[in-house]
Amino acid sequence: MARGLSPLGFFRKTLHVQAKFSFLHMKYLFFSWLALFVGSWIVYVEYSSYTELCRGKDCKNSICDKYRKGVIGGSACSSLCEKDTLYLAKCLTAKVSSQVYSGNWADLEGIIKCQMEAPHDGLEGEMEPRKEATVFDKPTKGTSVETFREMINNHFKAKVGDRVSLVDLTTQVLSIADVNKDGYISLPEARSTWALLQLNEFLLAFVLQGQGHTPKILGFCGDLYVMEKVPNSPLYGISLPWIMEMSIPVSLRRSMDQWFTPQWPHKAKISIGLLELVEDIFHGTFGSFLMCDVSTGSFGYNDRHDFKVVDARYIVPEATFQERIRQQHCSADEDCLYGADCLTSCDLTKHRCTTEVTRPNLAKVCETLKDYILRGAPADVSEELEKQLYVCIALKGSADQMEMEHSLVLNNLKTLLWKKISHTKDS
Repeated sequence: MARGLSPLGFFRKTLHVQAKFSFLHMKYLFFSWLALFVGSWIVYVEYSSYTELCRGKDCKNSICDKYRKGVIGGSACSSLCEKDTLYLAKCLTAKVSSQVYSGNWADLEGIIKCQMEAPHDGLEGEMEPRKEATVFDKPTKGTSVETFREMINNHFKAKVGDRVSLVDLTTQVLSIADVNKDGYISLPEARSTWALLQLNEFLLAFVLQGQGHTPKILGFCGDLYVMEKVPNSPLYGISLPWIMEMSIPVSLRRSMDQWFTPQWPHKAKISIGLLELVEDIFHGTFGSFLMCDVSTGSFGYNDRHDFKVVDARYIVPEATFQERIRQQHCSADEDCLYGADCLTSCDLTKHRCTTEVTRPNLAKVCETLKDYILRGAPADVSEELEKQLYVCIALKGSADQMEMEHSLVLNNLKTLLWKKISHTKDS
């Protein structure tokens, strides 16, 4: 016959159950509190970063204040400051000094870029010298159009060297400066145009406007300007929360970056566009440029899979780069780095940076393209394509020193890709 549970035993069992329940309850409360704390901290950090980086309202207020005072002008001023048909939407800013927003101008989608005052930051702060608040004091009152034309021409000479083609480029700038197309350039229009010409990206958009690699400039107000939106960017890769980034192996992360890329023929067309950009900015009509950030975030493509430059701030005139880098003090080669990819060597006898980059544009671009274009490549071109890419990546020295070899490697790559897609609708 089974014995019943004694009162003492029942009491002990009840205490045990209560203690177990109390422990589980405390454990649940602790982890809930911890999750709340971590979540609140992440939200606070993200919000602080956002408010520190995203200062579009301040930028707009500053621009519109100058416009109302008659200091600046431009085709976008009325829409931005009076009609409210140009507005800033999503913040895409990565650096306080250069505010970037997606937005709409009436029924057009665009990217709005506005310059903000920021402290100088070593070599990066010097390559584009206008990082303090723009004064808009040039040209001065009473300057004639011919004098302004000469100012622009001399500015281009300093940036890309003396070239016959600069006359045409200067004429194009003057045409855009005349916003209302009345045959006259007002002082506010001239000052806005001059401020914009100090920016690498705006300068490059002018230089390459006939090539189709850069988005169109839709309008400007002071040194705020609106560019055509590139619907697909970055070139490839996915964005993950930083906690996941830390826990994923490098090999898996590289594979994940290729998950959402277009079909291979489309990738081939986009890659040809990037290789053509390298060709166009090397001893092109308006001089040579260096690509100092070839990360995927700098590039994108439109719905027709035409390659586009998304961020051209680090595509700089070679003459400007060499002038600034030779003034840079150094104690090691790492001190001679501009952007992510323009590295020169340090002359330890003078403690100054040399002017020749260690890797040409083409080698850096091939490294960016390698995983992208090899993944999914047809079997009949895969082996030859990989071989040519590695030859390209191995290129050293400036393109000036090995011009023939660089041209041969570039043309071989373009030809291989083009032959594979030239008979398809993707071409």
